[in-house]
Amino acid sequence: MINLAVINIKDIIKILKIVLIIAIMLLVIFKIGSSIFENKQNISFESIKNLEIINFSRIIDKTVLISNYFGNNYEKTENGLKKLLVSELAIFSSEEKLMELENQEEVTEFEDLKKGENNINVSKAENNEQVITQDLGEEVPFSLQTNVISSNNKTDKFTNEYNGVKIKNESSYNLTEEMLIPNVDFTNKKDIIIYHTHTCESYTPTEANNYVSSGNFRTTDLNYSVARVGTELTNRLINMGFNVHHDTTYHDYPAYTGSYTRSLATINGILQNNKDSQFVIDLHRDALGSSSTYGPTVQIGDETVAQIMFVIGTDGGGLEHPNWLNNFKLAVKIQEKANEMYPGLFKPIILRNSRYNQHVTSGACIIEVGATGNTLEQCNGSMKYLSRVIEEVMK
Repeated sequence: MINLAVINIKDIIKILKIVLIIAIMLLVIFKIGSSIFENKQNISFESIKNLEIINFSRIIDKTVLISNYFGNNYEKTENGLKKLLVSELAIFSSEEKLMELENQEEVTEFEDLKKGENNINVSKAENNEQVITQDLGEEVPFSLQTNVISSNNKTDKFTNEYNGVKIKNESSYNLTEEMLIPNVDFTNKKDIIIYHTHTCESYTPTEANNYVSSGNFRTTDLNYSVARVGTELTNRLINMGFNVHHDTTYHDYPAYTGSYTRSLATINGILQNNKDSQFVIDLHRDALGSSSTYGPTVQIGDETVAQIMFVIGTDGGGLEHPNWLNNFKLAVKIQEKANEMYPGLFKPIILRNSRYNQHVTSGACIIEVGATGNTLEQCNGSMKYLSRVIEEVMK
């Protein structure tokens, strides 16, 4: 068990921000002077404000760009400086704001964590990838009779359907029949990356899996958070012959805001060492309701497991994302196979405007496993069937 002094981390972050602000302002002043002397041409501020700030090196790059803007627009310096200080100095991207608007239940849920974060004990399982379930080697049938359980669930809402696959389209796109056809395949079917933007998401405690809460259905103990579900999926896929890289870095602790920006830095770093990987899963827990009253389940054979759901991003938010349709088709393909094998395992696919970092490869997705009302046992049980579906799709 490691005790973190959060206040010290915050102080360091504040100091770094102050230093960064001073550095940017000095650069701005220098560039303004240069522009007055050289009388350069204008460039559009719109081309600057949509740039993402991912890590320190990119912050420096952006500083230069912003400085060039002010250097070439000295007549607009006052208004531009206000915009800079209000929005451009944030350590998270403009897309992060859109994603938070699309996930208000998660933002609200995190408020309880912030109230007590100074008392949080962080326990990171150094070898949690080695956790092996007793039934890992069992033969999972290709198909089983299923029954979606209505209690603690909600009625599925969807806008489109393809061969039984339901889609809830919340993006700015009008989906055509051609866009729904899952005519997609991988050149690399053996390498899979799993990570967690919201690593601390957790489930309803049980006697077998009780944990110290770090907020409203959150824990920093990786043995009981959604990271443990990722370990379950990892171990099952490895047992099937896949090469799996499972990353359990915290991205939503100690701060929730900026989670996707931090996880983007993580996944880009992983891909630098795994350049051929295409299938990337950001594994989450659905935050809808933020209470124990919502726990979607499905009975598969004699077992009750949590339902799961794809969330796929597009370029509808205005940022470049050439892979989104390929990602979407992959989700349709996997869910189509799941409907054949274990109908009801998946909730309708959600399609949204935000990229959710899915622009990094041509096979990236969010998979949300269960909700706050589900147990860790139910969610681990889902991985038994999800891994079996992935095995069939990747043949």
